[in-house]
Amino acid sequence: MSSQSIKELCQLTKQSFKEISIASSELKNNTLQSILKNIDLLRSEIIVANNKDIDLLKSKDDAFVDRLTLNDERIDGIIESVKSVMELEDPIGCVKNLKKMKSGISVGQMSMPLGVICMIYESRPNVTIDAAVLCLKSGNSVILRGGSESINTNMVLSKCLKNALVENKLPENCASLIEDANRDLVNELLTYDEFIDVVIPRGGKGLIELVSKISKIPVLKHLDGICHVYIDEYADLDMAHDIAMNSKTQRYGVCNAMETLLVSQKIADNFIPKVISSLFEKNVEVRGCSKTVKYNQKILKANEEDWKTEYLSPILSIKIVQSIDEAINHIEAYGSGHTDSIVSSNKDQSEKFLRNVNSSSVMVNASTRFADGFEYGLGAEIGISTNKLHARGPVGLDGLTNQKYIVLGEGNTR
Repeated sequence: MSSQSIKELCQLTKQSFKEISIASSELKNNTLQSILKNIDLLRSEIIVANNKDIDLLKSKDDAFVDRLTLNDERIDGIIESVKSVMELEDPIGCVKNLKKMKSGISVGQMSMPLGVICMIYESRPNVTIDAAVLCLKSGNSVILRGGSESINTNMVLSKCLKNALVENKLPENCASLIEDANRDLVNELLTYDEFIDVVIPRGGKGLIELVSKISKIPVLKHLDGICHVYIDEYADLDMAHDIAMNSKTQRYGVCNAMETLLVSQKIADNFIPKVISSLFEKNVEVRGCSKTVKYNQKILKANEEDWKTEYLSPILSIKIVQSIDEAINHIEAYGSGHTDSIVSSNKDQSEKFLRNVNSSSVMVNASTRFADGFEYGLGAEIGISTNKLHARGPVGLDGLTNQKYIVLGEGNTR
């Protein structure tokens, strides 16, 4: 795809925004219904294309293959995700905080679309549908730039989107896939601030750092998912075991998987041997602090780099801490602001953790794997943001809108 073609695609997507931004809730939901119908109709074609992408992989890293894979079960999950977004209230045009002022005017805020969203993502082809559906429902148009490793899958998924848009008499460029895998085009794409309003990168740290560094357009992002679970001295140890195991082993190659387990010194003897045994049964490599390694000769000694690493694989770091304050300080020093959880039956300890850990999701007695737009009732998520401005945490429909003030008068003058 030439530079001219990229620019034209951006222009067409910007023009399409005018129509999707004023589309009725009924029209948008009808379009989403058509999308899930097309996904189901093209299911076999999607799986064939996905198998082709997997066969072409140069690296067969298990976590990477897992992120890339679409099978019947995962396609069913995508369809359910689309259905859940359909069921959500349309945020566009909603008026909040409308109040009468002393002057006689009424002032409120109305939700509006952000504009043109540019999604730049790696490996996960489900993002193609999740991003498009959320953007369309919230009245935004979207440019989709997936990774070269999933290009064949994404092209079939894009066909589902375009078919649905055309069926509902909306411009097909409301959702535009860049079908050229040339990485140089990303650099160019990030200069078109006259067409694109927000960039959302999803992928490895290298991709997100690159986008953040060179983009002329505002970026909604998170760099790492270095998630912690802290087992407090007041924890129910059976609950703690189950939460720790689920947080780490339910799925490895995801940003909300636990990478470091922090354990109170006071319950370490009663907790660590059992959880380590369970981790070894799952073939998880354990790296521990100087106190942790004493529990089992198979535990490797953790170094400074381990505490700041997002493994995305069956590797876990464990550190024994003296107090909740040491746990909080460790999270502040090494955490990525994504998701951190405490397991405790003590209300004061739990509230202290909630107040003092400044991550986009902070949990009590729950697995970090719940840090997900679908689990939060957002229908789906376009990404998880650790930004301090605008959206934070899983970004759903509301995160793809902004507010404009509306003023209602009756001939009022000042």
